[in-house]
Amino acid sequence: MTQYLADAHHADLPAASADWWRDAVIYQVYPRSFADGNGDGMGDLPGIRSRLPYLKELGVDAVWLSPFYASPQADAGYDVADYRAIDPMFGTLLDADALIRDAHELGLRIIVDLVPNHSSDAHEWFKRALREGPGSALRDRYHFRPGKGENGELPPNDWESIFGGSAWTRTENPDGTPGDWYLHLFAPEQPDFNWEHPAVADEFRSILRFWLDMGVDGFRIDVAHGLVKAPGLPDIGGSDQLKLLGSDVMPFFDQDGVHEIYRAWRKILDEYPGDRIAVAEAWTPTVERTANYVRPDELHQAFNFQYLGTHWVADELRRVIDESLDAMRPVGAPATWVLSNHDVTRHATRFAGPPAGTQIREAGDRELGLRRARAATLLMLALPGSAYLYQGEELGLPDVTDLPDEVRQDPAFGRTEGQDGFRDGCRVPIPWTAQGSSYGFGAGGSWLPQPDSWAGLSVEAQTGDPDSTLELYRSALAARRAHPALGAGDAVEWLEAPEGVLAFRREGGFVCTVNTTGTAVRIPAPGRVLLAGSAVRTAGGEAELPADTAVWWTV
Repeated sequence: MTQYLADAHHADLPAASADWWRDAVIYQVYPRSFADGNGDGMGDLPGIRSRLPYLKELGVDAVWLSPFYASPQADAGYDVADYRAIDPMFGTLLDADALIRDAHELGLRIIVDLVPNHSSDAHEWFKRALREGPGSALRDRYHFRPGKGENGELPPNDWESIFGGSAWTRTENPDGTPGDWYLHLFAPEQPDFNWEHPAVADEFRSILRFWLDMGVDGFRIDVAHGLVKAPGLPDIGGSDQLKLLGSDVMPFFDQDGVHEIYRAWRKILDEYPGDRIAVAEAWTPTVERTANYVRPDELHQAFNFQYLGTHWVADELRRVIDESLDAMRPVGAPATWVLSNHDVTRHATRFAGPPAGTQIREAGDRELGLRRARAATLLMLALPGSAYLYQGEELGLPDVTDLPDEVRQDPAFGRTEGQDGFRDGCRVPIPWTAQGSSYGFGAGGSWLPQPDSWAGLSVEAQTGDPDSTLELYRSALAARRAHPALGAGDAVEWLEAPEGVLAFRREGGFVCTVNTTGTAVRIPAPGRVLLAGSAVRTAGGEAELPADTAVWWTV
């Protein structure tokens, strides 16, 4: 595809596109679980393309696609064998081109996943490195090291895989003898690139241009914090290293050298018309360190994992909101807000019980979880900056916590002392219709079983029901578009409120109140109810906020 044609794609996007990303609502599509166009039980690009009008009607600004590249699927596509090819299970490059064109005609932007920390072990570079053996120049593009011990039988250092076990796997030489070890911070099928090698940097600059020429509007950078490793690959000196990720700068994560890479990428993005962007998936100890990724000459946004992990507790929410806005303000970047994604338990389940982590294995109180999830969404969409939605959350979908072990495909499942292996629960294909073998997902069933209860949560069942979660999302996104001050700016004005209640004012005569407690609370009515997660009674200048409810007011 020529640059001219790719630029033509953007002619259909809204004219006022400058800085569109600062207050955008971006919808994450997990391709294998969104819509199946060919009836093989696996979602694909034609399926996504057929559902783009739904996303337009929902009211989002952009669609982020999780990986669809050629891959053995050892980690659901995050093990990429060819960054310029579509995996046949998802379609072809022509399908990708048609999807991008249709999205732009609808005024939707397309963001694609990029996985630069590691490749698949089926990538041609890595296959050659193994085939050619010690001395192969291709080995310098990964982290191959001799082992420790008398015969090299011990890993080169004590690093642990995020998925559990050692972060090192020993190779076999072409002659059958034990060989060097290679680094993989995730699954053994995902060897880490060595970003000190210039060929790696050259390759990814080329990959960026390939997809920008195809017309994509940006990239979500997977493991953006992991590309650069500390010199010498030093030992950490202890086990249970996963528990340190939220508090310490690790020798394999959040090293300062990553920022040079992103400054080079920003120059490429700025060469293209249409305000193309890059978003960092950067797990860092603090929001202040996250802000380093979005300095004016680096990436545009970074996921706010501190917010995602915050409990449904008023004081905690207020603290993280303030810290997030304060951290982004000095670098001029928008804050981002997210409640669910493909790696964590859906928030309708996380909020269904007492405060816990982002991986919950119990279903909890469904009614409580949904009520809190609806309130959390209205809170998130009332904050300044950009918001991310995960497919199906607009339907109020809970996590599927009772999947049989034999159907699970998370590569961490069955390992010990690593990342929780229960991510399949948030990846179950979403329901479109109230009937059918897969509730409208596709004609050939679904790759993960869907609960019987999902018929009532389908798009078909909820459309037109004013009390449904889907219509609440549609109304909230329409109101946010009609009141641009909702996503604009970089601050909120906190108002006095009872314990357990959040209240803040935004520009343009807008107030948001959130009752995070389990009982109704009476407050002075700030104005006229614009939107509420549950019915609100007002009388005599006072309002009664139901338990676990958020309300938008116009003043």
